[in-house]
Amino acid sequence: MAKTQELTEGQRAYEARRAAKAGVSLDKWLAEKDRRIRAEEAAAAKLAAAEKAAEPEKKGWFGRLMDRANKPIK
Repeated sequence: MAKTQELTEGQRAYEARRAAKAGVSLDKWLAEKDRRIRAEEAAAAKLAAAEKAAEPEKKGWFGRLMDRANKPIK
């Protein structure tokens, strides 16, 4: 998330309202929001890496040819 000085006036007011509703200061609110976003990104990257590792490697043309050659004739 952007730092306080990088927020526009409207964004700063919106985040200040959310921080007040949560009962924390604007700086703490933005720091917590940044921490949550980073944690979500790390979890998404970890999940994507796990999915990629679990994905079987695609066969090349020779592998596909051998699979066809080893199939029984119908």
